[in-house]
Amino acid sequence: MGSGLSLALFPVALGIVMLGIGLSLTVEDFRRVARHPRVVLICLGCQMLILPAICLGLVAAFDLRPELAVGMMLLAASPGGSTAGLYSHLFRGNVALNVSLTAINSVLALFTLPLIVNLSVAGFVGADSTIGLQFGKVVQVFALVLIPIAVGMLLRRRFTAFALRMERPVKITSVVVLAVIIVGAVAGIKDDVLATLGEIIGVVVLFNLISLAVGYLAPRLLRAGHRDSVASSFEIGLHNATLAITIGMSPTLLDNATMAMPSVVYGSLMFVTAAAFGLVVARRSAAPSPTVAGETARQTLR
Repeated sequence: MGSGLSLALFPVALGIVMLGIGLSLTVEDFRRVARHPRVVLICLGCQMLILPAICLGLVAAFDLRPELAVGMMLLAASPGGSTAGLYSHLFRGNVALNVSLTAINSVLALFTLPLIVNLSVAGFVGADSTIGLQFGKVVQVFALVLIPIAVGMLLRRRFTAFALRMERPVKITSVVVLAVIIVGAVAGIKDDVLATLGEIIGVVVLFNLISLAVGYLAPRLLRAGHRDSVASSFEIGLHNATLAITIGMSPTLLDNATMAMPSVVYGSLMFVTAAAFGLVVARRSAAPSPTVAGETARQTLR
């Protein structure tokens, strides 16, 4: 597959991914946010405010060149991905919270992502740069994200049995199609990828690990339960790299392969780091606290 054709098909792959998210959503998922706003607001605060600030600090610390810096901020501004719910299920998180967070995150990102990207372009590349998400491109992002989600939710509401049967095949199809397209696109710029990998792999992995840690620790420090904190960690730590790659590489959007490189690397590594993080959190939560351990020992000695 030629790299040009691969780039042109990125919006199609993203549409399939967002359709899969829509098939898993109902209006009740949005209502749940209103009924339990505390944890949701903590997670959204981490996603919308803390992570971009952390990413900005990492970009400065690693002294990335302008286009890679914009690419990192694009990644930080991307909402949680649909795989967050899967990891939350595997490591006993609150999956219902993940579904609600994915729903509200995907909608809010339509407003926050273009703002963060445009500010990053102005700050790192230059205010007079022609790169950026102007109004027409923002409308395209709206269409790419919101329309497939709305169609999926409508199918779920009107044809529930069909939607439930299609949810898994659509997700599998989206992963396969996206993988083929990414391989085709990257193959056309493999020299650039190899040249860039050493420059960004450290900051990408560090950002991923910090995202997971912040997603878990912030709710815990604010007295949220363990299951909610696990859900938060994966929602914040597993960004929608598909969306970021599409915006970065699509000829009708940023059309800049270098800006997509952080998301390409992130999307390749995040599942491994998330699994390792989940195992660590699960092991720590399974270990008894010192108080409980001491009480158990006393009971044993009696």
